[in-house]
Amino acid sequence: MGHREDLLEGAKRCLLEKGYARTTARDIVAASGTNLASIGYHYRSKEALLNLAFIKVTEEWGDMLTEEAGEVEEAAAAEDTPQAPLDQFHETWKRVIGSYEKTRAVWQLQMEVISRIDTDPELQKALAGPQREGRDGLAENMLGIDPEADPERARVAGIFCQALLAGVMVQWMMDSDSAPSAQDLTDGLKVVLEGRNPSRQDPS
Repeated sequence: MGHREDLLEGAKRCLLEKGYARTTARDIVAASGTNLASIGYHYRSKEALLNLAFIKVTEEWGDMLTEEAGEVEEAAAAEDTPQAPLDQFHETWKRVIGSYEKTRAVWQLQMEVISRIDTDPELQKALAGPQREGRDGLAENMLGIDPEADPERARVAGIFCQALLAGVMVQWMMDSDSAPSAQDLTDGLKVVLEGRNPSRQDPS
């Protein structure tokens, strides 16, 4: 790899180990084996590099979900037992919550970055496009909605999933013992869909 790629990989490691605010340019240089001048040459500023590194960390987390979702779909196809929407929702959340300890640093980083957006216009601008793409990915992974075939349904479903994900993150960060399980979320969604009439037919 060249200095540009080394810097990006080093910045990703620093973000996961130290967080956004505590990562310095010297930290990135030490982690990447490059030099301070390389940051300005390749990325203009430390902030621009960290913003891109954060996007890449989030994309890799999403890629992990996509890969796992694909494995589940392949297994279901092999058994000729396609998943109902609520079953897919439940299985996806089992994977997300089940990976919490392994990906805790990613969740912590996302919460820190969210807290910075109002005071960092460049960060806000950098995240606008990836946020929309992330919504499409969540709609596809959690609910099986193809963004290309049905973009509007994917958009609104992605907004719902993204809001839910942020709420689950906060609850797990505050108190993992009382945080929601995949079954809690699935049961809650059923109650919302049923409204005041629990005798309505199960949407799954």
